[in-house]
Amino acid sequence: MEVFTVFKSIASLFLIMIVGVVGRKRNIITAEINRGMIDILLQILLPFMILSSFSFSYDDRIKANVVKSFYLSIIVYLLLIVISLILTKPVKGEKRTILHFANVFTNTGYLGFPVLNVIYGPEGVIYGSIFNMFFALFLWTYGIIIFKGKMTKEELRRELFKVMISPSVVAVYIGIVMMIFNLSFPEVVADSINTVGSMNGPMSMIIVGAIFANINIKNHLKDWTLYYGILMKMVLIPGILCLFTYFTGDRSIVTNSIIILASMPAAAMTPILAENFDLQKDYAAVIMVVTTLLSLITIPILLRILM
Repeated sequence: MEVFTVFKSIASLFLIMIVGVVGRKRNIITAEINRGMIDILLQILLPFMILSSFSFSYDDRIKANVVKSFYLSIIVYLLLIVISLILTKPVKGEKRTILHFANVFTNTGYLGFPVLNVIYGPEGVIYGSIFNMFFALFLWTYGIIIFKGKMTKEELRRELFKVMISPSVVAVYIGIVMMIFNLSFPEVVADSINTVGSMNGPMSMIIVGAIFANINIKNHLKDWTLYYGILMKMVLIPGILCLFTYFTGDRSIVTNSIIILASMPAAAMTPILAENFDLQKDYAAVIMVVTTLLSLITIPILLRILM
């Protein structure tokens, strides 16, 4: 059952991506339009998706697990950062930047949540939503720092201020307040937020498709960093995270849910932010597409190990 779910989710991603490829090939999606779509994604759709990820309720039975998912999500993100910084040392320049980002930030929502829903049901999705909340928080702080590179203290202060008042981080603030005080939007507002937020996945894949349309894959096949990056992302890092559960002896739903999400393929934001910051967007798109394709094999193996 889980293999079918993984296949269906990945097939859906690639079919939507083909829309972007065709749109770019027919010049319906020009470079300018694609950058405009990126702005819409980052400034509008992503904040709404973040707000919708806080729209869950929980009873007393799982409150302790929700708390556990908070600190465990932070621990796993810090582990991902440290492990990736060590593993990417042989790679230099912009490619290391892209691989490091891809290692830390995974496809949690569009691919990870359907898998969690099949394995653990709504309870797994709740813990996944907590992890997804930290995805947003780390993305718009550490993730931006990754792409900006070295900065002076003044530049860092200025960039952090911009990040902390960005729409996506403001959405996190609102979500945290709602969660702490058990607040909720009126049904019609919540439905609207969820509808707009659900556009994030399809839009991101159309953008990736438009980027991927002009890539000459042959230019990347002789690049050893591509194969090393895929090995890191889909084998070494998930393996290290599985060892973490082995040594701690923790095979709970919370831990497994977070490990599953942290082991997903590279997020669609990898090539999108690479384009936004004018780095090697082609390389980033190949990493994202190939890791997603290979997850057809790696995710079922991961689930067998964890279950």
